[in-house]
Amino acid sequence: MAASNIDVATVQQATPPIPVPSQWWCRWQALKGTNPLRLKTPDADLRNKWILLTGGNSGVGFEAAAQFVKWGANIVLGCRPQVPPHEMHPYEAIQQLKAASIAAGHPKAEIEWWECDMSSLKSVEAFGKRWVSTCRSLDILANNAGIGRPPVPGEVCYTADGFEIVHQVNFISHVLLSMILLPSLAQASQPRIICTTSCMQYFGVFDLANANSGRNAYANNKLYFQTWLTELQARMEKHAKYKHIMIQGVHPGYVKTNIWVAPQTTISENATQQNTRPPKMRAMSWLEWSLRVLLRYYGIDAQQGSLAITNAAAAVDLASGGRYTNRIWEEKPMPQTMHPACRHQVWQFVSEELLLEDRGLLNELGA
Repeated sequence: MAASNIDVATVQQATPPIPVPSQWWCRWQALKGTNPLRLKTPDADLRNKWILLTGGNSGVGFEAAAQFVKWGANIVLGCRPQVPPHEMHPYEAIQQLKAASIAAGHPKAEIEWWECDMSSLKSVEAFGKRWVSTCRSLDILANNAGIGRPPVPGEVCYTADGFEIVHQVNFISHVLLSMILLPSLAQASQPRIICTTSCMQYFGVFDLANANSGRNAYANNKLYFQTWLTELQARMEKHAKYKHIMIQGVHPGYVKTNIWVAPQTTISENATQQNTRPPKMRAMSWLEWSLRVLLRYYGIDAQQGSLAITNAAAAVDLASGGRYTNRIWEEKPMPQTMHPACRHQVWQFVSEELLLEDRGLLNELGA
């Protein structure tokens, strides 16, 4: 059910005024995300723990997986089967992770990859249900997979499911996977969900009419993702079965990885026809120019970026969930993410997009 079929007006009913921070505050908060301080890798013991990590064959995802296996964890990477040239094949990633695990003294750790294409809801659902069918408890879910832009910069691209591709890959596919896996997470003693959001949320505009439009897609959907996870935490805390689960949003930093390479994915026939045209030449916006400059001078490598994920997954001093971390430091997120009405709007909106009630995924946490 594409977002264009949802009456946004029914979602955004009369509510208290939505807090809108100043542009200067937003820019300052985003600038904090450029902190290039080189961090030390902490020690942790994840033996006998099970981790699912999406987007684990490249970038910060692979580096996070490498650290997890050095700590003794069992891990399943969720990766798309058609690997673009700029990414390592999942099979090769698994071989490297097994070697790292053995070198760290964990030769019996289970390490594998399963197909999970975030641009296909069918693939995401199959991935989640495959884990559930194992009847194992799940200790850590790392919602890391993402793209920086559509296949053709400047053009709106829709997936075969009818959603704008950044909206689906960076946000709603993670929602679907998380909701499917909640029962497995609930079986663990100290389960955590780590969501790779971004300091780009500070450039997002809270208006659900733009969620599936392709306008400012990366920033807007990072804002909605942080908002949704905060609402999920609030709902889980009211439910005895799920109140011990902690979910966090993390910004890895300004990382020099291949996320900004245009993705290769299954898209709708209409989108394919539209996207066969040569890319439009357009002037670079001030934001794009600023980001490129910051990345050049303040960018960190993928290993340093991965510490945001591994810290949130393994740190023993986390007091509660529903928070946002800039690398390893807790930071104040956009005020909309903490606003009860905004959180409810995003929850209801994405639940309708994904037909979560029809899928039987809202029976306990409510519509």
